[in-house]
Amino acid sequence: MNQQQFDKIKTGNGFIAALDQSGGSTPKALAAYGVPEDSYSGEDEMFDLVHQMRTRIITSPSFNADQIVGAILFEQTMDREIEGQYTADYLASKGVVPFLKVDKGLAEKENGVQLMKPIHDLDETLRRANERNIFGTKMRSVIHEPNEEGIKAVVEQQFEIGKKIIEAGLVPIIEPEVNIHSEDKEQCEEMLKNEIHKHLDKLSDDENVMLKLTIPSKANLYKELIDHPRVVRVVALSGGYSREEANEKLKENDGLIASFSRALAADLNANQSDEEFNASLKSAVDSIYDASVNKK
Repeated sequence: MNQQQFDKIKTGNGFIAALDQSGGSTPKALAAYGVPEDSYSGEDEMFDLVHQMRTRIITSPSFNADQIVGAILFEQTMDREIEGQYTADYLASKGVVPFLKVDKGLAEKENGVQLMKPIHDLDETLRRANERNIFGTKMRSVIHEPNEEGIKAVVEQQFEIGKKIIEAGLVPIIEPEVNIHSEDKEQCEEMLKNEIHKHLDKLSDDENVMLKLTIPSKANLYKELIDHPRVVRVVALSGGYSREEANEKLKENDGLIASFSRALAADLNANQSDEEFNASLKSAVDSIYDASVNKK
């Protein structure tokens, strides 16, 4: 593990950019960027276009290590190059710590939750991640209802896979998202917090994780997780909130920093000039950075 990167993630001021839209969410991401589905043919063209989008974001002067401590990549992005370097190496050269999305998407809803689909090639993915100088990983589940059995299963699955990731020398971002539209969001979050805490207490001194959580309805609900000795950092997903709303909610939570995707790229468009693009990205980066480091 790169100790300099570990220290930056643990104590650095800023946020983590989520640039990990996968096959299923890529058409939506491109459409939001001003590239409609009828403008490309097949997956190869689609992934070429989304890499161009990510490259434009990452190489922008507005994407800087003074405000962005890390970035989460899709597997194809890890294997592609930016200006002659593999993406993770390019990010590291800018001082931004690279992470990799390793999950294969969500299973069908059961017991009020969606577990992750099986990750059959995890060992091979982790081997390649180490080759590509990736620091950590991310994997997402979703909680819809305050179902004790379901929430327990989500957290068990996350930590079971998380331990394999730790054994491979990487830091896992454990992401049990709570649906922001859940009628019982606050109850889900309380149950989730308690379940995560149990698993954190079982980790040994050399096992460290990160958490990526929905911004809680009750401010500072996750403070005890943020302060837990086995937690490197707790980051927040935007979860469908607008950037403004996500930023306002984030400011109410001490020690919680952003890891936004849609809320980061919402105002970016393929048809913008470089000047317009960089200005839009700077505005987003500045506001998310401010919400991550300046609390109410």
